[in-house]
Amino acid sequence: MSGHSKWHNIQGRKNAQDAKRGKIFQKLSRDLYTVAKEGGADPDSNATLRLVMDKAKAANMPKENIQRALDKASGADGANYQELVYEGYGPAGVAVLVEALTDNTNRTASSVRASFKHFGGELGTSGSVSFQFDRKGYLEITRDEDSDLDEDQVFEDAIEAGAEDVKTYDDQFEIYTDKQDFKDVRDALADKGYTFETAEVTMIPQNPVAVPEDKQETLANLVDELEDNDDVSAVYTTAE
Repeated sequence: MSGHSKWHNIQGRKNAQDAKRGKIFQKLSRDLYTVAKEGGADPDSNATLRLVMDKAKAANMPKENIQRALDKASGADGANYQELVYEGYGPAGVAVLVEALTDNTNRTASSVRASFKHFGGELGTSGSVSFQFDRKGYLEITRDEDSDLDEDQVFEDAIEAGAEDVKTYDDQFEIYTDKQDFKDVRDALADKGYTFETAEVTMIPQNPVAVPEDKQETLANLVDELEDNDDVSAVYTTAE
């Protein structure tokens, strides 16, 4: 039994690592698609794309995954992709917003609806939960023991660049912008030498809600299943 238990533990860790890697690749794919759509799929003429591609390579993202994201953005794969948003409620009434990029709306709608049902949630109509979120630009700058970043300087530079808010934590700075100003703020800070762990336009819940302990795992499983869907590019919730 001890041998079986050891194998089970090793396999469990491997599965967890694979799942984490998959989510990293999914986020990178979304970033690649977004910046290639915004500034073109040629890294020679799109500096932001070069940075994301470097990050993807550093994460050991397969070349075919990188190319697939670029092909989607440029239409080089011949498919006609649509950006869709699904809205619904998960366990404990938590609002869930799902962004998808698909070449088959029937397939995607069916699979997203099934995921909600699997975990006691319900897919809603357009506008049923989106009003609970604000679309904001989000920049994350890592802060570690070796960092010489000065809090006041980061705050001053971010506000001067047009940011709305800066939150300081022991391990990172979080910078929020209006969605329209995101690119200008990102580029202005990059010009000052800042590097970003995350740089994206995202959905921020207006009033995060506490999730009962007995519903937390079910909600996490719903988000995991949605994020594992190849058509899904992002999942947002109002969970605290």
